[in-house]
Amino acid sequence: MSTIALAGVSRWYGNVVAVNDVTLSIGPGLTGLLGPNGAGKTTVLHLMAGLLAPSQGEVVVGGEPAWANPGVYRKLGLVTERESVPGFLTAWEFVLASAQLHKLPDPAAAARAALEVVELREAQDRRISTYSKGMRQRSRVAAALVHDPEVLLLDEPFNGMDPRQRMHMMELLNGMAEAGRTIVFSSHILEEVEQLSGTVQVIVAGRLAASGDYRHIRRLMTTRPHVFTIASSDDRLLATVLMGDTSVAGVSLTDAGLQVHTSDYGTFTRALAKHAKARGIRLTTILPSDESLEKVFSYLVTT
Repeated sequence: MSTIALAGVSRWYGNVVAVNDVTLSIGPGLTGLLGPNGAGKTTVLHLMAGLLAPSQGEVVVGGEPAWANPGVYRKLGLVTERESVPGFLTAWEFVLASAQLHKLPDPAAAARAALEVVELREAQDRRISTYSKGMRQRSRVAAALVHDPEVLLLDEPFNGMDPRQRMHMMELLNGMAEAGRTIVFSSHILEEVEQLSGTVQVIVAGRLAASGDYRHIRRLMTTRPHVFTIASSDDRLLATVLMGDTSVAGVSLTDAGLQVHTSDYGTFTRALAKHAKARGIRLTTILPSDESLEKVFSYLVTT
């Protein structure tokens, strides 16, 4: 199993710093790479893929340096955001060429398997120029998978895909992650990242702003009050009780139940059950209202 490690990595272009002193480690599974436009996500992916030399620091993939090391591509597959597929080729010719470049023992069999995985076998003999954007994207994924890489890097992999194609690609990536592959993908659609992976690396202004499970990241944000939506058998009595708890900053009554603001996630969740039990109140809903990836991301980029 391969891991990706960046140690004190910076990359600059003249006076412009694209990536600034990033240190991170990514192991097997699915990891989402997030950040605002221009934050440095694509630069980080290109550093991982060995397409860019770090101006400072070291990038290692599967124990080998990524830069100036063609051998790393035996274990690495890459799908860039920018399309560079020759439209005059068929998908079969394109994926077969990728298999041949990798010097696989049976390039044709590998190409057939990769096209089957992305559901392009029926259209494999059509020129890529006749494909929809989603089909072109899938042909590029097939070319990146043809040599069965341990590490897969994808920059906006769902671009142009319809809902069915997107669901199939998510299932494919999940299956590969469960099989032990290391997969890093960027997406500007936070819902996609949330569905695929709870583990994120957030890049803001070229720096690593947060790393790990986004729910855990949220709970570490002690300067941001946590918000819960709570429904019970007696919301008004519960509201009165909670207002007397030192961990509660505010309570409001809504159509969905109580909206409770707390500055201490752990203390509040423990106290809530005790208060409810002591007064015979039955809790029916306890829902963190601001623990979504969208909320965590918005807090990180506006901090």
